[in-house]
Amino acid sequence: MRRFVSAVLLAALAGAPAIAQRDPAYAAARAAGQVGEQPDGYLGVVGAGSAELRALVASVNIQRKNVYTQRAQAAGATVEQLAFTSGCNLIERTAAGEKYRGPDGAWRTRTAAAPERDSRCV
Repeated sequence: MRRFVSAVLLAALAGAPAIAQRDPAYAAARAAGQVGEQPDGYLGVVGAGSAELRALVASVNIQRKNVYTQRAQAAGATVEQLAFTSGCNLIERTAAGEKYRGPDGAWRTRTAAAPERDSRCV
C-alpha cells in the first residue's frame, strides 16, 4: 500500500517545481546558492538573505503550497505528505553546486554524488 501511495504522489508532483523555474530572479538566486531545497518541500533562504530574497522565497512557497494542496486532494493524501515527498524529489533533482538542506538541518552544496536525504525518502 505504501508503494502505491508513493507512486500516486510521485505522479501528482510531476510539474510542481516548474512554477518557480520561470522566474529569472529565482534562477539567479538558486545559481548563486542563496536559496535551496528543503526536505519539507519548500524553498529556503540560505543565510540571512535580503528582504527581496525572502519575499521571493515566500512567493514561491505560497505557489508550492497551492499546488501541493490541489494535488493532495486529488491523490487522497495530506498536504504535508505531498510536500515531504516533493521535498525528497526536489533534493534528489538538485544539480551540482546547488544548495539543499540535509537531514541534520545543515545547508549543503550538492556535489556529483547523490545528496544525503531523509531516511524516509523512497
